[in-house]
Amino acid sequence: MNGRAAAAQSGVPASARDVVVTGMGFCLPGDGRPVFTAEEVWDIASHGRSCLLRDGVYHGPVNLTNEMFEERLPDLPGVFSRHFTAAHRFGLVSLAEACVDAELNLNAGDLAASAILAGRGGVDAQVHSYLAVLEADSETITARQAMDLFIGTELAVSPSDVALVQGALTRSTGPCYTVSCGCASSAVQLGNARLMIAGGVVDIAVVTGVDVFNVGLVRNAQRLLRVAQRANTSIGPMGKPALLPSFDRLMRPYDRRADCVNYGEGSVTLILESRDHAHRRGAHAYGQILAQATTRDGLANPLSSDESGSGLVAAVRKCLGDRWSIDQVPYIHGGSDGDALVTAFEVNAIRQLYGSAAANVLMTSQEGCFGHNGAPAGCLGVALTLLMIERGEVCPTANCEQPADDLVFDPVPGVRTRALDFDHALNFTYQIGGVKSAVLVGSLDAAQRS
Repeated sequence: MNGRAAAAQSGVPASARDVVVTGMGFCLPGDGRPVFTAEEVWDIASHGRSCLLRDGVYHGPVNLTNEMFEERLPDLPGVFSRHFTAAHRFGLVSLAEACVDAELNLNAGDLAASAILAGRGGVDAQVHSYLAVLEADSETITARQAMDLFIGTELAVSPSDVALVQGALTRSTGPCYTVSCGCASSAVQLGNARLMIAGGVVDIAVVTGVDVFNVGLVRNAQRLLRVAQRANTSIGPMGKPALLPSFDRLMRPYDRRADCVNYGEGSVTLILESRDHAHRRGAHAYGQILAQATTRDGLANPLSSDESGSGLVAAVRKCLGDRWSIDQVPYIHGGSDGDALVTAFEVNAIRQLYGSAAANVLMTSQEGCFGHNGAPAGCLGVALTLLMIERGEVCPTANCEQPADDLVFDPVPGVRTRALDFDHALNFTYQIGGVKSAVLVGSLDAAQRS
């Protein structure tokens, strides 16, 4: 099958347009303050620094202040903004930063015809608003309080919360919707955005992944897990970590001591455009989104994952199609969060995909920098990978000092980047229940070299 036929089979017309990334914005944990720009994120990731804090458990808080928010978004109507949850605020900040990076003016209507796509996984930010309405007494509440609760409910008690306010901020008339499939959410939306742009539906798409993890919830989940493990040793079989491992140690992806996950929070926004549209307005492009595919392991257990890696292999092969081959991909941004189960199916997948060449593959994870942050993972992984391609350097795996013995790939341990001249890379993200997402990204001239 030739490239034209493969494009048609994937739902993209044969005359499909190239899709490039022109803006990156962040609202992530940093060293004492949030990080907002690509340069700040690169500084942390390229040195393998961890921004996780210990507060009973290790976690990655953003600590966004009102002053930081208002500096970037000074003119939002108070009737709405006072009801914004942390998820709203993180998502709006990363959008504003991405617009600055892409040299797009929100107030001038530069995104008025764009697609606004959000990825959401957790519901922590919505619980307070939900309970406030559920527990309100209609016999004693004042009219003002009732109106406040109503607005807060409409803004927050829905997975589409962030897309709702971003759509209003941009005044977009384009597609606007949310995908919720855990840590694969924003990766799936990148695939949707690519299809829209390649097919001529829109010229620009804004993709935001955002999640908030309540540290109190994490602490109590750890306590509950310990109670369950004492009663049922099968929760952690064969010495492997449980589905929800302990959070009181530092996460170490691909390290022989890896035995836990640390959660983070925050948001990442990427702005995607057709190459022609970006060229006409003189925008800098970081690289291309070439393909995206999602599969599921097909298991009956909704909390399980197939260690064989076959689902991930299927996602990669679907992503590559007949246009690209795996030997064009020397680097993979992995989705390991420190859980041995994740590393197991990644190892098996890489072995199946690369065979004897697996030892030459660089595969790293920067989850140890910012924490396992859920829905932003896809956008963050793509952003970091495009920065690596642009700079010709691969970031190390944060907190990996002693690579696990059973790895078949090179996790780039330590705190220094590894030089690599490459044009294609894959990004992996997953959801509990066996969902696997693969995104293929490339340099600006990757298509010509493929």
